[in-house]
Amino acid sequence: MKFRSHHDRVVIRRAEGDVTSKGGIIIADAAKEKPQEGEVVAVGPGLRDQSGNLAPLDVKVGDLILFGKWSGTEVTINGQTLLIMKEAFIMGIVEKTEAAADKAA
Repeated sequence: MKFRSHHDRVVIRRAEGDVTSKGGIIIADAAKEKPQEGEVVAVGPGLRDQSGNLAPLDVKVGDLILFGKWSGTEVTINGQTLLIMKEAFIMGIVEKTEAAADKAA
């Protein structure tokens, strides 16, 4: 299936969460708190202002973003669980510093 974001909608792949255990007990996936960061995998064209001009989104594909705990709608597209939300629900874009880039290399 092909999917195209509409207006100011952003499609996000959640960051992988760490395996959580407390006192040797593994917490079920359903009970784990899901990460509030992810990678932008698709963006819509933006919204039109009152003059009809297209205002593009500030985020782009590949950006690592932070979003609110209850933001977005979870969907499954081509077997992959993704979030779709308005750009307004994104709290910020995580920018990599040189130190973090060196550590990853």
